[in-house]
Amino acid sequence: MKQHACEIARTIRRLYRVDRKDIAYLRTTLESYDGMAVVSTIDQYDARVEVAIAPGCEEIIFGLLDSLRSNEGLSITEL
Repeated sequence: MKQHACEIARTIRRLYRVDRKDIAYLRTTLESYDGMAVVSTIDQYDARVEVAIAPGCEEIIFGLLDSLRSNEGLSITEL
């Protein structure tokens, strides 16, 4: 039986906790990489966000998250 592409490659979803003041900056930065990731706020008070990463873009997005931590000083903790 032939598999469809959507059955082979799935969106990667990760939950993170960030500083509340950084949610908009994180969203804007990640989503500026057109079509690679979408950031959704899960809990604005606890500052939990979900990052949905397109298949094949994981390395770029994870590298960008690491860069935001080290170069921008953002507190981004995977849950």
